[in-house]
Amino acid sequence: MDLTDRPRRLRTDGVRPLVAETSLSPTDLIAPVFVDATTDERVPIDSMPGQERVPVSAAGDRVAEIEETGVEAVILFGIPESKDAAGTRAYADDGVVQRAARRIDAETDAYLVGDVCLCEYTDHGHCGILEETAETDPTLTVRNDETLDLLVRTAVSQAEAGVDMIAPSSMTDGMVAAIREGLDSAGFEHVPIMSYAAKYESAFYGPFREAADGAPAFGDRRHYQMDPGNRREALREARLDAEEGADVLMVKPALAYLDVVSDLRREFDHPIAAYNVSGEYAMLHAAAENGWLDLESVALESLSAIKRAGADLIVTYFAEDLAERL
Repeated sequence: MDLTDRPRRLRTDGVRPLVAETSLSPTDLIAPVFVDATTDERVPIDSMPGQERVPVSAAGDRVAEIEETGVEAVILFGIPESKDAAGTRAYADDGVVQRAARRIDAETDAYLVGDVCLCEYTDHGHCGILEETAETDPTLTVRNDETLDLLVRTAVSQAEAGVDMIAPSSMTDGMVAAIREGLDSAGFEHVPIMSYAAKYESAFYGPFREAADGAPAFGDRRHYQMDPGNRREALREARLDAEEGADVLMVKPALAYLDVVSDLRREFDHPIAAYNVSGEYAMLHAAAENGWLDLESVALESLSAIKRAGADLIVTYFAEDLAERL
């Protein structure tokens, strides 16, 4: 018997989609939205082609555009009108995300995820309250426990504004437990937490820091974000967040950490999310603009790889464009 053609029998056009092991849907995707309190018009983000900062007044319109593609969820990032050492605009009742969430909630049916961190709101660009010696001793930058209080205030204020899911991203020890207790005490037991459980101190965040105006003014974030070379540590971090009450566990970045996505999928019953970050998005655009790659094809292949590795949810800047083609 000649077996040389056997593998090809399931690769013909008619049967190929029937036996596909991995498929993508618009409902797998979460689209990031940058809301800018400092502008009255949409501002393109140069390092992230196709992305823009939108004013609070246009937030509902922007999310409605995304909904038209079939994507049902967005994650909100805010650029405040002012910053200070404590990031007070992150948890202000009239903060940029809070105002945008109320408008989006009133004007659309989108599922709103609120990123909870302080780096976009502090004048020093770090993710919490600083130690007094932070500028001279980079090994001790953020006061963990004081930061927890502000993260809780931010999460509760977002929930009060209509955010449906809280996504703490600061990698502050104990953040999930503190936020869960804060939400429950405020009457938001129904609001889930999607924790950035394994967030690496990655070089792929550059374009985002331009987009969100959140680069650190000095030092770096390596003492509270994970070492890119560590794999087992991700399981420890995720296990702690799961024990503290996280409903969804996220890995960030995605493409360079597919092994970690796969590890979390095997170890946990929780939904697993992965963040296809700004650098991963920008480098594909740059290659396509030079004619080296076909953008749609490599974007779909990248998201398929993330899904194949085990992600249930994918935060991606490709969401809007690809959803129309899925």
